[in-house]
Amino acid sequence: MEVDGIMVSAATGAMNSLLGKLAALLEEDYQMHRRMKRDITFLRDELSSMNALLERLADAEALDPQTKEWRNQVREMSYDIEDCIDEHTRQLRIRQPQAASGVLGFFHGYVQKVKELVGRHEIAEQIRELKARIVEAGHRRKRYKLDSSAVNCKSSNAVAIDHRLPALYAELDALVGIDAPRDEIIRLLDDGDQRMKVVSIVGSGGLGKTTLANQVYQKFGKQFDCKAFVSLSQHPDMGMIFQTILYQVNDEAVRTRSGDKEQVINELRAFLKNKRYFIVIDDIWSTQAWKTIRYSLLENNYGSRILVTTRIGTVAKSCSSRCLDLVYELRVLSENDSRRLFFRRIFGTEDKCPHQLKDISIEIVRKCGGLPLAIISVASLLTTKPYARAEWYKVHDSIGSGLEQNSDVEEMNMILSLSYYDLPYHLRTCLLYLSMFPEDYVINRDYLIRRWISEGFIKVNGGRTLEEEGECYFNELINRSMIQPVHIQYDDRVYSCRVHDMILDLIISKATEENFITIITGKKQMLASKYKVHRLSFDNHDQENVTLYSMVTTHVRSLNIFRYCEQMPPLLNFPALRMLDLDGNNNLESSYLEDIGNLFQLRYLRIRASNISLPDQIGELQFLVILDLLNCIGISKLPASIVKLQYLKWLIVPRVELPDGIGNLQALEYMSLMVVDQSTSISSLQELGTLTKLRTLGLDWRINEFHKEKLTYTDNFVSSLGKLSRSNLQYLTLISPWSLDFLLDSLSPPHLLQRLGITGWHLSRIPVWMASLADLTYLDIEVKVRQETLEILGNFPALQFLKLYSNAVDHNERWLTVSNNGFRCLQKFKFVHWMNLIFEEGAMPKLETLESQIVAHEARPECGFGPPDFGICHLSALKNLIIDIFCECARVEEVEALEVAIQIAASMLPNHPTPTLNRFREAEMVKNCQAFNAEVDRSQTVLNSSVCTTYRPIEYMAGSTLLKI
Repeated sequence: MEVDGIMVSAATGAMNSLLGKLAALLEEDYQMHRRMKRDITFLRDELSSMNALLERLADAEALDPQTKEWRNQVREMSYDIEDCIDEHTRQLRIRQPQAASGVLGFFHGYVQKVKELVGRHEIAEQIRELKARIVEAGHRRKRYKLDSSAVNCKSSNAVAIDHRLPALYAELDALVGIDAPRDEIIRLLDDGDQRMKVVSIVGSGGLGKTTLANQVYQKFGKQFDCKAFVSLSQHPDMGMIFQTILYQVNDEAVRTRSGDKEQVINELRAFLKNKRYFIVIDDIWSTQAWKTIRYSLLENNYGSRILVTTRIGTVAKSCSSRCLDLVYELRVLSENDSRRLFFRRIFGTEDKCPHQLKDISIEIVRKCGGLPLAIISVASLLTTKPYARAEWYKVHDSIGSGLEQNSDVEEMNMILSLSYYDLPYHLRTCLLYLSMFPEDYVINRDYLIRRWISEGFIKVNGGRTLEEEGECYFNELINRSMIQPVHIQYDDRVYSCRVHDMILDLIISKATEENFITIITGKKQMLASKYKVHRLSFDNHDQENVTLYSMVTTHVRSLNIFRYCEQMPPLLNFPALRMLDLDGNNNLESSYLEDIGNLFQLRYLRIRASNISLPDQIGELQFLVILDLLNCIGISKLPASIVKLQYLKWLIVPRVELPDGIGNLQALEYMSLMVVDQSTSISSLQELGTLTKLRTLGLDWRINEFHKEKLTYTDNFVSSLGKLSRSNLQYLTLISPWSLDFLLDSLSPPHLLQRLGITGWHLSRIPVWMASLADLTYLDIEVKVRQETLEILGNFPALQFLKLYSNAVDHNERWLTVSNNGFRCLQKFKFVHWMNLIFEEGAMPKLETLESQIVAHEARPECGFGPPDFGICHLSALKNLIIDIFCECARVEEVEALEVAIQIAASMLPNHPTPTLNRFREAEMVKNCQAFNAEVDRSQTVLNSSVCTTYRPIEYMAGSTLLKI
């Protein structure tokens, strides 16, 4: 299957995918005509050579027109050839032998043979035509001498650093928001330690790192014996860098030959040996460049300092002094500072802004997202515009969909492009793909990775799974400041991201230039170029009459429809579709999907609509790998044909019945959320245990205590779950309105389990088998909480997140103690139980977030006076503290004293967290429970809520919401 390796990229088109299919075709189709086999062998060999050249050209930031045209034509040709091969494959699959016998069987067989001959003749003709195109492309390659020009493309990509000159010579009174970060960096540098120290400034392009470093250099550098400020390019001439540093620290140094790098390094080290020096290295792009520079700067004990700036997080960490982790992450400007900079650039001050432009100016500033470079560039652009609202609104609307160009905007794009061209070309492809999403769209990490997988952008490496490799890609884009983290999990993994509008402008222009994405929106329609459309993003956000005009859609491989509208062509117009995402389309009707069975190549299908049903034709999508129906809450049962999808790996659905024949889906790795109730067959439960590739499973157990066959259901379920536990199961979620105590002692321990949720009705105790879960990092469990419970859980060696819930109250045990050796790795603890906790010294040493409850009238100290002590002051790593105070039976002064005591304890902690304190009374709790239970009865869907005494809210959604805390 395509998803097993990297197959498609913006640089090479479908070339890698095509080469794999040609190889497979030669191996599998034994009945192929000899001449056709020779032609396909020629295609494979010639295209392999062209692919190597395309990969080299991908590293060039600028190509001459001839080379660019050749590259574009070869890339487009790869798509055409793959479409031809796929059509051939489709025809082979639909030519099934007839079961009839006798005269009728002979007739059908004869007709079938004729169809095969005609089909083979047609495909042979197409391959001969494609061969002719390849031969011509090869001739052009030789005529233009493209191979020799590609060899030197790297050297021609040396980027001038003149764009940093304004930052180096900026006047202090023209800067905004610089004082606080400048003083903080000086504080990190100036600590009195005589050992050499290195501090790193990290941030995306355009944030003002060079400006900030220069201000530190000007203010702090005066106290040193010598100093230097050098800026690097992506491919620096290190000999020149060393000479520049030497000439700045020693104005008497004699110029040497530029090629004699070793001599310069020796002279530089000798000069710095007894000096207290301060050197700024601006814009480092690689750890290798830093290692080379670091070797040239002699380490001494005179209090010398080095300040580096970089766009890449890993580079920043490698530069900063070991053990100290002196990395300063430069943030975007605040809204107030952004407005000051914007208005100062155009009008001098905000007071001089014309009244009619005030509101639109503020909107433009917000769209710049606090990026100083963007604010200055857009402000410079607006200085060329008349003071007319209509003109300024045009600029506002162009941000995020391709800014109109002037010299300032072009300079901004050039600076941002440095980061883009520094990416490996497979990461460029993944980044360009983000132009499919509307501006300000919050993109879930796992959703994005699944889309990359379905597009064939990810290649497995080092034994990792596709998802793990995809997360490496995602993290690298975060690390290089190309995408912005939005939500971060308990384990510091970024859960969702967004693209800054200025980066979105850049990647839209690049994706359009590469004919990688075609975007159509209500406010701006981007029609196809002279090349065919391969990926189409259709956004009807403004609910305008957006149409495709005469655009040809027969070659579209990926279709994103944001907010469905009636103007969208039917699915029959997209025969080559491999990925279909219908996002946020509540008006979508089931009739739109009636022809979905004709999308033979479909690998990915995601639908977000509330009132649709899935057609039975879904079983005809034989190549479907990912089916995401999470938000289709109207679907309670899947079509019976779903079990025909032999390649299906991800089945993400909203509480649907476990289908009969589930055992046919042997490729499944992810399945949730399946309902097991009285309509579920015993055979389905038995077949569940055969899905040994399952790594993620979510089940809603609805077999009640009074079901006549309950024992048969539970025995088969435990047996199947035991088989999965001995295979690949890593993430398990079980919810139920009924007791799950039958799992306490009977289940085999899932030895690979990392995340576990058992919720909905509390267990009477912690299951025996859980004690052996050495890799468990996440636990959300509903259990009767005793002191023994905390002792057992506190010994889990890898647990980082714990949500502990119970509505069972033991009146003889209203205080629980977290001992000083408990929960050594825990980072977030959410305790939902009206029982007071006491933390001993040394308890939960890594805990950063605590959400808990306190019963105020039971929080009185034993002596009867003074503030209560819960040991919060012992939680040395705490950053976030949320406490719900149950005020029933307590006096006002007791509650107030309790709140003061909590605030004082928090203030004593190293991170000084500000507590969030919420007061509750019994009436409020009952009201919340009644409202919640009414909602459950009405929708039969478990929803989020804060309090419930019978069937608690489940913080569960398919995808990775199990991880989103």
